Amino acid sequence: MTVHTNSDGALIEVELSGQVTSADYTNTLVPAIEAALTEHDTVRLLAIIQPEFQGYDLGAAWSDTKLGLSHWRGFDRIAVVADQGWVQTSVRLAAPILPCPVQVFDLTELEGARRWMRESLGSIHVTDLSGPCVQISLLGKLDPERYKQAERDLDSLLQDRPGFRLLIDLREFDGWQGLSALAAHFRLASRHIGQLDRAAIVGDKSWQRMAQKVASHVLGTQTQFFPSEEYDNASAWLAAG
Repeated sequence: MTVHTNSDGALIEVELSGQVTSADYTNTLVPAIEAALTEHDTVRLLAIIQPEFQGYDLGAAWSDTKLGLSHWRGFDRIAVVADQGWVQTSVRLAAPILPCPVQVFDLTELEGARRWMRESLGSIHVTDLSGPCVQISLLGKLDPERYKQAERDLDSLLQDRPGFRLLIDLREFDGWQGLSALAAHFRLASRHIGQLDRAAIVGDKSWQRMAQKVASHVLGTQTQFFPSEEYDNASAWLAAG
């Protein structure tokens, strides 16, 4: 196991080959992560699995579990670069229950993985549509940081309004990066639910249509789903009445 930390300390690359032992964790990886967390609230971890990687011994497997539990909220993003099918499958199965964005890449995509570690994943735009109407557009695959800024933008926009109507644009939305992003999604407009008069949801996917039914109960107000090609109809419905 070899570990490299970038210049500002927030991005750690770990390269795994052969059989990884508990000593590799104790002497190499854990000190690097804990040193980074003294300077940063969260770190990003890029794991490069070489073809010679044989797996963990029992002690290393336990060390891996302890590392994840003790720094559960310490990871901002994790990428795993590997060609072994069993490694990729294991990571994809674990990804939905991890609290941060996780992505799997082939070894030939190493530079793409490094770019993904550096770049912003998605964005949320809060737009004043004039009158009582406000639009929230979700683009790409979102992480919790995007929601924090969107909360501030929405708070600022609504602070002097007695009520508002909301257009939720999901036409370019690809989902959430980890459970913490999903939780942030439900917190986004929660403090303003009492001000909400009606909501329109615009999208393409069947789960988005189902989400409208859930939103109707959660928001406690009238909601309507519109296919992407009916965006103008959604705007008109929102403004009417």
